Amino acid sequence: MSWISALAELQQQGQPCVLVTIIEERGSTPRNAGSKMVVTAERLFETIGGGNLEYKAMELAREMLSSRNQDTRLERLSLGPSLGQCCGGATVLLFEPMGQPQAQIAVFGAGHVGRALVPLLASLPCKVRWIDSRENEFPGQIPAGVDKVVEDEVVDEVERMPAGSYFIVMTHNHQLDLELTAAILKRNDFAYYGLIGSQTKRAKFEHRLRDRGVDPAVVARMRCPMGLAEVKGKLPVEIAVSIASEVIATYNAAFGQENKKGQPSVAKLLPASRRSQV
Repeated sequence: MSWISALAELQQQGQPCVLVTIIEERGSTPRNAGSKMVVTAERLFETIGGGNLEYKAMELAREMLSSRNQDTRLERLSLGPSLGQCCGGATVLLFEPMGQPQAQIAVFGAGHVGRALVPLLASLPCKVRWIDSRENEFPGQIPAGVDKVVEDEVVDEVERMPAGSYFIVMTHNHQLDLELTAAILKRNDFAYYGLIGSQTKRAKFEHRLRDRGVDPAVVARMRCPMGLAEVKGKLPVEIAVSIASEVIATYNAAFGQENKKGQPSVAKLLPASRRSQV
């Protein structure tokens, strides 16, 4: 399958991938500038020349996929002893993430606030799983990009989310909220956990979680009440906007930190003759 066909198919399936392109060649290289390959977590499509160059490119692309990094990346690689290739030239590779959601979000509860919140999240670069045991609580039309999950054992869904997920709990039952909270905090690998409720509810949950032996430092990561305090209101849509705003602030801060890891700029990687074009 050609890279362009693979890319179209993967994007239609919503499967994340990285498009790798040779944008500069110097000296002897296995393939010319413009050559491309598509990398997913499990597959490769097309080639940029094989050997250790391709293996290194695949490794870097999969690191980007596992970290959900959305930033483009440039890497200059010398085709000498360090890569075990005898070409002797050098190449600059462009890595472009495609179809990679910035946040994987589990929303527990299809009540009034859930029905107001999920369409907002669905309009963001997120992958949303909307979970409730009550089929009739879901609207007839589920937003595109949202997986509706009707499950009697709602708590089982917690372990099905990948590390670094965002969890939002707003069910119809306080005991279920508590069980979900305990399961989420036990994982302690979440990017964000928000529980709907008041300070009074938080105090009660903190006491019960302490009795269960949950580390207070982990409990402190729980957002309850959740949502930005600056966004006030009691209507479902007002609460939903407040929560969505906090989610946006959280993942923008997280991905902003990734942007500061010192990736070299395009200009620094290109020859001096072409830097004025960047």
